[in-house]
Amino acid sequence: MTASIPDQAVAVPLWHALEPDETLRICDADAGGGLVPDAVSRRQREHGPNALPEPPPHPAWHTFVRQFKSPLIYILFIAALLAVALGHHGDAGVILAVVLVNALIGSFQEGRAERSMAALRQLSVLQVRVVRGGTEQVVQARELVPGDVILLEAGDAVAADARLLEAARLQVAEAALTGESVPVAKSVAALPEATGLADRRCMVYAGTHVTAGRARALVVATGVQTEVGRIAGLTERAAEPKTPLERRLEQFGRTLVAAALGLFVLVVLLGVWRSLPLPDVLLVAISQMVSMVPEGLPVALTIALAVGMRRMAERRAIIRRLSAVETLGSTTVICSDKTGTLTRNEMTAVALWLPGGRELAVSGIGYAPEGGLLEHGQPVARSDAAVNALLEAATLCNDAELLAPEDERTAWSVLGDPTEGALLVLAAKWGIDLARLRRGAPREAELPFDSDLKLMATWHRCAEAPRRVMIKGAPEAVLRLCHGAGTAGTQGAHAAAEAMARRALRVLAFATVDDDVLDPAAGFDGFGGRARLLGLIGQIDPPREEVKVAVAECRRAGIRPVMVTGDHKLTGLAIASELGIARDGDRAVDGPELERLGEAELHDALPAIAVFARVQPAQKLRIVEALQARGEVVAMTGDGVNDAPALARADVGVAMGITGTDVAKSAAEIVITDDNFATIVGAVEQGRVVYGNLKKVILFLFATSIDEVAVLLLALLAGYPLPLAAVQILWINIVTEGTLTVNLVMDPPEGEEMKRTPVPRDDPLVDRTMVARVLVMAAASVLVTFGWFAWRLDQGAAETLVRAETFTLLAMCQWFNVLNCRSTQRSAFAAPLLRNRWLAIGLACSIALQLVVLYAPPMNSLFHTVPLAPQTLLVLAALASGVLWAEEVRKLLARRAAA
Repeated sequence: MTASIPDQAVAVPLWHALEPDETLRICDADAGGGLVPDAVSRRQREHGPNALPEPPPHPAWHTFVRQFKSPLIYILFIAALLAVALGHHGDAGVILAVVLVNALIGSFQEGRAERSMAALRQLSVLQVRVVRGGTEQVVQARELVPGDVILLEAGDAVAADARLLEAARLQVAEAALTGESVPVAKSVAALPEATGLADRRCMVYAGTHVTAGRARALVVATGVQTEVGRIAGLTERAAEPKTPLERRLEQFGRTLVAAALGLFVLVVLLGVWRSLPLPDVLLVAISQMVSMVPEGLPVALTIALAVGMRRMAERRAIIRRLSAVETLGSTTVICSDKTGTLTRNEMTAVALWLPGGRELAVSGIGYAPEGGLLEHGQPVARSDAAVNALLEAATLCNDAELLAPEDERTAWSVLGDPTEGALLVLAAKWGIDLARLRRGAPREAELPFDSDLKLMATWHRCAEAPRRVMIKGAPEAVLRLCHGAGTAGTQGAHAAAEAMARRALRVLAFATVDDDVLDPAAGFDGFGGRARLLGLIGQIDPPREEVKVAVAECRRAGIRPVMVTGDHKLTGLAIASELGIARDGDRAVDGPELERLGEAELHDALPAIAVFARVQPAQKLRIVEALQARGEVVAMTGDGVNDAPALARADVGVAMGITGTDVAKSAAEIVITDDNFATIVGAVEQGRVVYGNLKKVILFLFATSIDEVAVLLLALLAGYPLPLAAVQILWINIVTEGTLTVNLVMDPPEGEEMKRTPVPRDDPLVDRTMVARVLVMAAASVLVTFGWFAWRLDQGAAETLVRAETFTLLAMCQWFNVLNCRSTQRSAFAAPLLRNRWLAIGLACSIALQLVVLYAPPMNSLFHTVPLAPQTLLVLAALASGVLWAEEVRKLLARRAAA
């Protein structure tokens, strides 16, 4: 593997394997003066802007045309063409109008989603400090070129991949790139070529940010040549799977094509057999073909998904693909990143140990200094000298700053290392005035943090001790410097540190040496055997408060959460156990272990793996694909660049809107704007509501279509005239059903959605339960409608009057049927109609339009109707209610069977 070199075509090793001087020579750069303007311009032309290429927006016409890619739409086009061929242009116009409305709604909603994402990406332009022509300048990040010398300090975002030239206590947060939740200490020394990305201490990478220290670095890669750019390319190559809804709709569409064509042929053959006029037979056959194809379904589907999208937006989620709402409802596994998604990404001190074996707990989480110290459940007295000495040392041997909120919209934050910031929060909870303490004990000298020794020391002038040294570091390192090291006095501290580590706490030890000075030549060895141990402090990145509840709800809903993190295995497993993600018998697997597992071994081990730790982007892809190979519908949540490939490959990718990178957001289908894992639970529930409402619409359309077909076929076989005119069939399908289906999908949740198992990947849209319900409702409707039709003709009633009555009776059956469809088991009387005001309005409109068709003279001639007497309407309504009572009996039996 070789590096990309500006202005030269010379193959070199990876940048982290080169010494700084060699890197400068190859890049033809000057560490002190930087590039001259002419070199900058030349390299900008050669390498382009320092930015990832954005995919071009879909043109409006492309989005509009995509709405027609459905078998249901194809059938409607065929029906419209046949109507035109027979000269019935009005019927064809009605059908095409339905298709057009569906396309316009879909285009509008998808365009709205893309505009929401565009607004989310409108962030402030990143500025960087760079040395050019011997002077320090501030330029836009996109103007950087290979060979630029950039200056970094705490709080700066790294805008390009760069090789460190100088570094002073530099620490960089690389969670967005590697998943490591704790900032990484950096140094200038070259490393072996085989060093992994997460361990390249002499490099800084685009997409990360500096938490402590200062540095001067040489830009070696920009734009798509950065590590972020390579991962973005991997994301583009990841295949995007079809959602379960799309697969089921394709299967459903193929079935409808065969059924509609078969019905068309059957009606024509029966009409010819009966010697009926062929044009009339063809027109009725076309109308029945349209009735068999529920043309309201595409519109209802689009509106159902759009309503889901709107409701999700109200719950702080932006949907980039409408069908992703339903996919969440089918999700069986959620692969979630830990840092910032399951946890707060705010290190918090939670435990203290003091010499003598005292153990203290800390209340309050996050950076807000709210809470206190507890011993045996009781508050610790503020006068406790041991606690005070420990926390003063934690405050003074510290380079971070605790920042108060600027206004009501901002929160407490930390500038610098989050681990040190957590110590300041702890001291503030204890009541220490941080600024006053630091003024009263100014730092005179220091030994910076040594990543090899894992120690740091500072020297302060204190009122009670003119020369006091504070020491901080890893417990084993600090204890070696303490008086009586290796004796029983320090063994208790060792045991306490190990106990904290088993709880996945990050442990720091503190000690002090009074009446001494720092000797840089002697270093830390000068304190050997003279330090006095002050105590231990244990920290953790705490889980979000609401996540444990969300995880429990996911499990009740049949969804298995899996943690995929770049953190250590034990830390991940401890957090997962606390949240309920890992249960008895579950285990954690890290990246190297995963690498050693073959595909078959991984396939068999997956059910018992709750945590994947220290994984790389390619391994995250492998995890998602292995879960999908087991038949799981996988949702991947995350916020970092390292999550993007798996977000794109998952059945539905969910990115974080606040901490998420642009790469992650563009790869995901859903963006959670509050970075809250618990919002996923709301998304799952809404996905199930959408799918449940879609099933209600399919049930309604099928029941109403089948009863129309059955009444027609019975009339043809029994030797009766056609029971309905072609325009009456179209009216029922376009108007009567249309006013109801688009409003039925607006039904609110029933409250049982999260107590059901996920919808299987291969679940047919028309299942056995739906077939049974269709048979009950259609049978009742056909019995009353055809029975009335045959009885009235046998009585000698006029054919036009009987058709008008049959037409009205069939419409009334649809009104009662829509009430039946609102729940599988709950009585229609237990689901008040006004809970869905849109359905109530639609039902009122349908009734009003039916009355217009019956009593408006112009409509009488167009739809072949005559006015009906009021008492006739009452009789027809009573007969039509039989559909409701038949389904109520079925629901009652179903409830008793489930009890």
